[in-house]
Amino acid sequence: MLRHRPHLLWLLVPFVLFLVALPWVNRVEPVILGLSFLSLWLLGATVLTPVAVAPAWRGDQRLRRREGAE
Repeated sequence: MLRHRPHLLWLLVPFVLFLVALPWVNRVEPVILGLSFLSLWLLGATVLTPVAVAPAWRGDQRLRRREGAE
């Protein structure tokens, strides 16, 4: 399935940002912009999630149009 839909790999970005990277970013210091590093990381991951989901959505839309044309 993934061979025909490589754009779905973009959906791994939120998974990596929220779960896989947590052991390495789980710290209070340094404080950046008044936020602990972990809080800033989670805020950034939350902001980047729609950015990562958009290419997957666009790829699916493109694939649906192509399949409808056939």
